[in-house]
Amino acid sequence: METGIQQHTEQFVHDISNPGAPGLCPEMLEVAEEACRAGDFDLAAEIYGSQLADLQQPDRGLCLRRADSLVRAGRIAEALDSYCTAANLKKLRPEELGLLVENIARTLREKELPAWGKESSHQSEPSKNPQKPETKASSKSSGNGGTECGGEAPEDEQPLDLFSCHICKLLLSEPTTLLCGHTFCKRCLEDDGVSECKSCRYKLNKKDAQIQPVGFRVNVILSSLLEKWFDSESKARRYWLEGEAMWREMSLKDAMDKYNKAVELTPTDVILLGQRAELHMEMQNFTQALKDGDAMCRLHPHLAKAHSMKAAALSKAGRHEEALQEYLLCTALKPHCISVKMEAQKILSEMFSSVFESDGLPTPLRPHQPARLKPPPLLFLGSAQRLLCSESQEAGSSKDPPFLRGDSPIKVPLQPSPGKHDTLTSVLSDLKRKGPSDTSGFAPPCKVLRQEAPCSSQNAPAPPRCRTVPPQLLESADMECSLCMRLFYEPVATPCGHTFCLKCLERCLDHNPNCPLCKENLSEYLATRGYKKTLLMEEVLRRYLSEELAERKKIHEEELKELSNLNQEVPIFVCTMAFPTIPCPLHVFEPRYRLMIRRSMETGTRQFGMCIADELKGFADYGCMLEVRNVKFFPDGRSVVDTIGVARFKVLSHGQRDGYNTAKIEYLEDRKVFGEELAELLRLHDSVYESATSWFTSLKDTMRNQILSHFGNLPARDPDPQGCPHGPAWCWWLLAVLPLENRAQLSILAMTSLKDRLLAIRRVLIYVTRKRAR
Repeated sequence: METGIQQHTEQFVHDISNPGAPGLCPEMLEVAEEACRAGDFDLAAEIYGSQLADLQQPDRGLCLRRADSLVRAGRIAEALDSYCTAANLKKLRPEELGLLVENIARTLREKELPAWGKESSHQSEPSKNPQKPETKASSKSSGNGGTECGGEAPEDEQPLDLFSCHICKLLLSEPTTLLCGHTFCKRCLEDDGVSECKSCRYKLNKKDAQIQPVGFRVNVILSSLLEKWFDSESKARRYWLEGEAMWREMSLKDAMDKYNKAVELTPTDVILLGQRAELHMEMQNFTQALKDGDAMCRLHPHLAKAHSMKAAALSKAGRHEEALQEYLLCTALKPHCISVKMEAQKILSEMFSSVFESDGLPTPLRPHQPARLKPPPLLFLGSAQRLLCSESQEAGSSKDPPFLRGDSPIKVPLQPSPGKHDTLTSVLSDLKRKGPSDTSGFAPPCKVLRQEAPCSSQNAPAPPRCRTVPPQLLESADMECSLCMRLFYEPVATPCGHTFCLKCLERCLDHNPNCPLCKENLSEYLATRGYKKTLLMEEVLRRYLSEELAERKKIHEEELKELSNLNQEVPIFVCTMAFPTIPCPLHVFEPRYRLMIRRSMETGTRQFGMCIADELKGFADYGCMLEVRNVKFFPDGRSVVDTIGVARFKVLSHGQRDGYNTAKIEYLEDRKVFGEELAELLRLHDSVYESATSWFTSLKDTMRNQILSHFGNLPARDPDPQGCPHGPAWCWWLLAVLPLENRAQLSILAMTSLKDRLLAIRRVLIYVTRKRAR
C-alpha cells in the first residue's frame, strides 16, 4: 500500500515549489512525510488538512495525499471527502484509488469474515480450469478482470479428491496412467504445456513416445469404474469437454447446448457454471452470465472467482454500482488479484467523476461561497443492500482535522448535474440537507456474504468436498485381474491401457511380449522393466475393499513363503554342472526359467538349484545351489544372470511348478576326520595341490589365459582343509577346469569324503599329464 502514497510524491514536490500555491509550508509537508514513514497516518492527515486550510483553493495533489493518509489510518469516510474534492478539481485516475480499494477490501475481510481474515491471501478455492479454450471470449473476460482473479493468487494447497486429476483439479476424464503409476486426464497430458508428471516430476520425454507410438491410452478399468460410480458427473464432463472443443472452433451455439446439458447433470459444479458464464459473456448474453455468476456466489460464497464473474457480468450489463460491490468482495477474498482490483478502481474513478460532470467540464470552484458543506462520501447502493453506508458520528472528534470540525475556511460548493447518475445525485441531495456537523462513517455491509436461498436449478446442495463410491455400486468383481481371476494385487497398467496384477503381467511377458488382452506389442515396455503400480487403483482397493485386499495379500504371502522354502520345493535349473565357490554365468531365455529367476529374486532367497539333465528322471540326483549376484535384462525378455555356487545337495524327490522343475533336497557336507586320518589327509591335500599347480603352470599360454578369464586364478592352498563343509575352494576350481565329462564331475560332486575327492582329482591329474606327455 506504500505505492498509493508514493504515486503523488513528484506532484507534491512540484506543488511545494509552485509559486501559484501560496500557503504551503515545505517543512510541515516534510513532517507529514516522516509521519507517514513512521506509520502515524492520523498525524499526517491532520498536517495535510491544516495545509489545505491555509489555501484559498484546494490543491488536488495535497487532497490526494491527505485522502491516502486517511485511508491508511482507517478513516475511510473522511478519505472519501478528500477524494471527492480531488475529483472536483480533475478526474481521478484509477491508479490513484488503489489504497482506497485495498482498505475497503481489508475492512470487509476483517469485519465480515473474521474466521478467515488472516488467511485470505491463501484462500482455498476450486482452481481455474486450465482446459478453458483459448478464444476471444477468454481474452475479453481477462481484460475485464472478471474471470482471471485466480491466476494471480497463490496456488491452491487444498488436498485433492482421490478421483480428481492433479492438473485440471476435476473428475478424471478418460483417465490415463503414466509409467510412473500416477493417473491424469488424457486431455491434460496431451496439452503441450505438460512435460512432466504433476505428482512425482516424472519426465514425459521422447522415450515415452516410443513406448506409446499412438499417444496416451485411456486406463480401461479406471475409466469404466469412474463411469459406473459417478455416472452423472462423468457424462457432464464429456459434454463439458465437447463444449470446449466447439467453443474453440467458435461454434458458440452448439457449445452452449453442450454446456447446458452438462449443467443439467451437475448443477452445483461451480467451475462448470463459471465456464458457461464466460461463454454467455462471449455471446453477449450478459443476463444469463449474471445468473450463472449469482448461482456461483450462492453455492460458494467465499469463492473469489464467483464474485469476479458476477462483477464482470454486472459491469457489461451497465450495473456498475453492483459490479463494484462484487469487485470489492473479490478483492477482499483475493488480495493479490491485481486485475480485479484495477477493475474496482476504474469503476470508482468513473463514479467519483460522474458526480461533478457537467457537460464534460469540471465544476468551477467558488472560494468565497459562504455555505460550509463537507465534501460528500460516495454511497454505492445496490438493489437490496449498500456497500458503503453512512452512520452518524459525534462531531468534533479529536482525530478530525480542523476543517472537519466546522472551522475550516474551505468552501467548495458541489454542483452535480442531473441525468444518468440518478442514484448518486439523490444521495448527494440528501447529504446537502445535512448540517456541517453530520459526519459520515464507513460501515461494511453486515449481510454482504450471507448465502440466500438458491433458485431454480440451484436447489441441490453444493457437492461434497470428497467423492465417495456409492456402496451399492461397489463390486469386487469389477477389480479382478483377467489373468488370475482374482482381486488385483499390485495392479499395473500397461501402455495400451489394460491393468493386471504385477506378477501376472510379468509371467505373461515371459512367454510373449504382447499384451494378453489386445495383443499390442509391449517390447519397449518390457525392456524398461518399469513396472510401476497404478497408485489410484491400489488406493481404491485399500480404501473400499480392505478386507478382500487383506485376504488377497495373505494368499500372496503364503505363496511366497512356500517358494522361499529351500528344502521342500527348490526350483531347479536343468543345464550344466556347477560347483561351490565357482561362478556360473547363465543366459536365460526360456519363459519358465524367467519366471523361476524372478521368483527367486522376489522371495529374497536369490537362490535356485543347478543340475545336469537325466534321460529317465529329468535331472540328476545331485546338484549345486546357485546364488544370484546380478541380473541384466534385454529388450526381448532375455537376461544374463551372474551366479556363484554356494552349497551341494542331494535330490530326495522330483517335481514341477508352473512349467519349471522343483525338488525336495537335503544339503551335503564333508565328513570330518581326526588323529592319524587327519594327518594323512593333510599330506594328501598338500601333495595334490602341488600337482595341480604344476599342471596349471605347464599349460600353454592360450589355454591358461582362457581359464583365467573365465574362472580366475587358482585359489590358494587352504591351511584348514576341513574348515569349510564343502572342502577347499581350489578343489572345485580344479574340478571345473579339468577336461572331464559331466558324469565324472557329478560323481566327484556327490562325494562327502574329502580324501576320496582328493584321490579322484589326483587320478585325473595323472591321467591328463600322461596324455599330454604322449
